[in-house]
Amino acid sequence: MRVVVIGASGSVGSTVVEAIKGRHELIRAGLRSGDIQVDVEKIDSIRAMYERVGRIDAMVVAVGHGHFGPAHEMTGELWMKGILHKALPQINVVLEGISCINDRGSFTLTSGILNRDPIAGCASAASANGAIDGFVLGAAADMPRGIRINAVSPGLLENSVDRYEGKFPGHEPVSSRRVGLAYCKSIEGVLTGKTIIVD
Repeated sequence: MRVVVIGASGSVGSTVVEAIKGRHELIRAGLRSGDIQVDVEKIDSIRAMYERVGRIDAMVVAVGHGHFGPAHEMTGELWMKGILHKALPQINVVLEGISCINDRGSFTLTSGILNRDPIAGCASAASANGAIDGFVLGAAADMPRGIRINAVSPGLLENSVDRYEGKFPGHEPVSSRRVGLAYCKSIEGVLTGKTIIVD
């Protein structure tokens, strides 16, 4: 299969690359790195990426960020950061790419643990994760030509513990191997409309 991984050099994307390399034709994409560059926050950039890569069998999106801070100090603008910088870009990759995915191909988006097991200051990020999971559930019913769509929702990755030092009290980190396997399940399996949880 021809598989594009957006965010291939990131903490989540690198687990996908490690899990599928050698079995598929892998196209790494990123804002400044990889085989092709794409800014998923810009529709024109997403369209240019699809024009360049041509027909593909699977698209994985492992990028996005949001605002972290107490809800009582948040503004609507800050809350929207999770939507505008995580949920909407991933959704746009799907909407712009349906015609570029081969029959019975797949999309795999990335949400996360915070909308089911929150930490302090995560309301924006939790909302974005919930939006992604909800989109996947609803969009699966409308996908043409047997195209599948899922999300992977990992807990705190082992390779991200230092980055989020002290912010996830009591959370047991999940291994990169298990996260990579969840993406394999979405890419190579038969599920659709599912959020694949890795805790």
